[in-house]
Amino acid sequence: MYKNYAIPPVTLNATVIAFTKEVKNLDEDLFHPVVIQRTRKNLRHNIDEEGAVFWWKGAQENLINRLKEVPNTNKARNVIMFLGDGMSIPTLAAARTYQGQMEGRTGEESNLFFENFPYTGLSKTYCVNSQVADSACTATAYLCGVKGNMGTIGVTAAVDRGSCEDMKNQSNQVSSLLKWAQDSGKSTGIVTTTRVTHASPAGAYASSADRNWESDADIASAGLDTSQCDDIAEQLVFGSTGKKLQVILGGGRRVFIPADMADEEGKFGKRLDGRNLIQDWQNDKKSGGFQGRYVWNREQLLSLNYTDVDYLLGLFEGSHMKFHLEANEETEPTLAEMTEAAIKLLSKEENGFALFIEGGKIDHAHHSTTVKRALDETLEMDKAVKKAVDLTNNEDTLIVVTADHAHTMSYSGYPTRGNDILGLAGISDVDSLPYSTLSYANGPGFKILKNGCKRHDLSGDNMGSDTYKFPAFVPLLSETHGGDDVAVFATGPWAHLLTGLYEQNYIPHAMAYASCIGSGLTACSNNKR
Repeated sequence: MYKNYAIPPVTLNATVIAFTKEVKNLDEDLFHPVVIQRTRKNLRHNIDEEGAVFWWKGAQENLINRLKEVPNTNKARNVIMFLGDGMSIPTLAAARTYQGQMEGRTGEESNLFFENFPYTGLSKTYCVNSQVADSACTATAYLCGVKGNMGTIGVTAAVDRGSCEDMKNQSNQVSSLLKWAQDSGKSTGIVTTTRVTHASPAGAYASSADRNWESDADIASAGLDTSQCDDIAEQLVFGSTGKKLQVILGGGRRVFIPADMADEEGKFGKRLDGRNLIQDWQNDKKSGGFQGRYVWNREQLLSLNYTDVDYLLGLFEGSHMKFHLEANEETEPTLAEMTEAAIKLLSKEENGFALFIEGGKIDHAHHSTTVKRALDETLEMDKAVKKAVDLTNNEDTLIVVTADHAHTMSYSGYPTRGNDILGLAGISDVDSLPYSTLSYANGPGFKILKNGCKRHDLSGDNMGSDTYKFPAFVPLLSETHGGDDVAVFATGPWAHLLTGLYEQNYIPHAMAYASCIGSGLTACSNNKR
């Protein structure tokens, strides 16, 4: 039974503000017991929470369940890595609260699906040359098992960003978890809501001195010889790892087609070499005697007959895929739908598969400080994780959910339980203006100072809008990443290896150990000792 006072978010925020003003007048802080007593009456919590039995029982049940947990030491036939780009720990906390509130609860007590995985760890995300990481050096870490420099992909830290010469040196190139799986006879694939040549997915198959070299036009714009450096799209179609990927799903048509050619939605390409790499991909599969299928919209993807498909290339946008809240349902599949398609196709391989899946738009939403988008994209990835669990067997499939780096969003203030996560937390005791529960250290959400340098008054803002830019305290055109550790959630064979605190590059080594792939120590080789 829940105490539901049916206070809508806007009214609840106003109530919080009124209470805080009263406290300010009394020169009391927000921890004062009077405030707690007054505000608690506005909660929509389970009435049983007011007694000790509720909390005691919940903790004991959790303890019993953990005591029942026995590490799974089977060989992982399949390995799946989910990467929430920019999915910081505050993002997780806010997303679970947002989800719970959409379901009519206070929200704080909710869990995302993957947060119920039995094993959890933390990874350190810095680059070799940077305290705060980007998506390129982190992809090299969590996919290739080696840390590199900011902005570089699939190469060691001996490669300076932008150095074509260093990049071409094979001794500086590193291979990925998916390459190790291919060498062991497994099928492989990548799925993303960004361009398939973007930094995170590129870590699975490319070696590049610059994450921005997605097409030959990007290399040319850097003043370099395009014949000397292979762009990332070219490596995806013709590279030793890229050409063996049996599933490629995401956005990014523009880097595969010529600048004078329009795609299915009338958007022109970028390539200067005149090549149509989509057609080249199709020709390559046909010449190898395989059934290669290219799709560009949701209907084509959902209508696939997997018995007639060996290789699948799906490019659903000219650039990145749209935010889920704004996507055209007729043309863009959800991340869960792409996940299902990938698993169904890859499961045809008797030796198992390795799959990389990225919820990449979480990061994009944070860069623009549009919190609602970021939380929604996190929930979309959560749905994709559940779909993967439903389609696989926990006894032989290791699933790892993590992030590449954090962001600067904080979850703060003293809002009452059940307060709208997208709303106001209270009133400042310095300038008497309201502040939000969620805010950023920097970014485009900086509100221009008005009225004698006073802060912007948030009380009239539509903070529930999909595109509302939440407050930031340093003005930047794009909000930056954060240097926080990120969470790692794991279930399946050898998932217990991913507990504790470790360097980010440890993750693929643990996954390879579980699946008996790669040149390092594995469960299979260790058992023979």
